[in-house]
Amino acid sequence: MSLSVTINGEGRELPSGSTVASVVASLDNVPDGRGVAVALEGEVVPRTRWPSTELHDGASVEIVVAVQGG
Repeated sequence: MSLSVTINGEGRELPSGSTVASVVASLDNVPDGRGVAVALEGEVVPRTRWPSTELHDGASVEIVVAVQGG
């Protein structure tokens, strides 16, 4: 079974039981989840809750990655 979610405005299919932590880990440009903020349904999810925060069908997730440079 899978979930239909929106991540940064883009529709994606994820396996049931996916968590915020598993989504962040799947991103290529996020080394160890450092410099990352995640909001689920418009509410910031503290990093300590990423592993236990399961996504639901239809969830809206925003992931912001801080970048360094000038």
